[in-house]
Amino acid sequence: MTATRQDTVIFLGPSLERDAATDILNGCYLPPAEQGSVIAAVQRFSPRTIVLIDGSFASVPAVRHKELLWAISNGVQVIGAASIGALRAAELHEFGMAGHGFIYRWFRATIGADDDEVAVAMSPVEIGARPLSEALINIRMTLRSAALTGVICKDTQKSLVEVARALDFRDRTYQKMFEVVETTRSAHICRSLPRLAEWIVDHSINQKASDAQDLLTALSNRDPEVLPPSIKQPFRMTDAWLADLEAAGLRIGN
Repeated sequence: MTATRQDTVIFLGPSLERDAATDILNGCYLPPAEQGSVIAAVQRFSPRTIVLIDGSFASVPAVRHKELLWAISNGVQVIGAASIGALRAAELHEFGMAGHGFIYRWFRATIGADDDEVAVAMSPVEIGARPLSEALINIRMTLRSAALTGVICKDTQKSLVEVARALDFRDRTYQKMFEVVETTRSAHICRSLPRLAEWIVDHSINQKASDAQDLLTALSNRDPEVLPPSIKQPFRMTDAWLADLEAAGLRIGN
């Protein structure tokens, strides 16, 4: 397969609107990555840099750690942020993948942090891969801000986070969280919901979008601090990796 060489390939979906992203950084924007997407992008576009922000994972196999390591071993700068990109970067930092933003740092610092923190339901890629639910990390940040500004108390913040965390990621919205709280929590907590709901309209935090914007801005400004560490690990082929390639309809080498 041949294609015009692209210096930077960005896997982007529900974390940030495509128009907002392209206003910040020119590049080859692809839908959320899944198993095999990174290999296919390297083979098709020969990029210098791959930016992993969003990925698919529920209906298809998620982007594999091994294919990111393969790209790195082939001299590609691989950087992650905001969503599965932040998660994979936290997992592979010691092996040459760079990470950027609050969520990346949070995953690195938080032992036992769940992938579910950044998971959202999204519309089909054909109509923009837009978010259909709210990321738990965004809800956490929003409720923390509400508590710090006195909109809710600390106990209410903790209780609401517990409710949000218990929701399936596909159902996780502020409205659903409020509905569950109204039927399961104390009257004291319920009384704070109208004020919180009104406050959220103008003050909710979208940390995933902020991290994605920050990374794209840093790359646009050619900030050297966002580039991967100077680590190059030898790539080792495994039977599991070969099975992944076959499942994705791909091959590498001769």
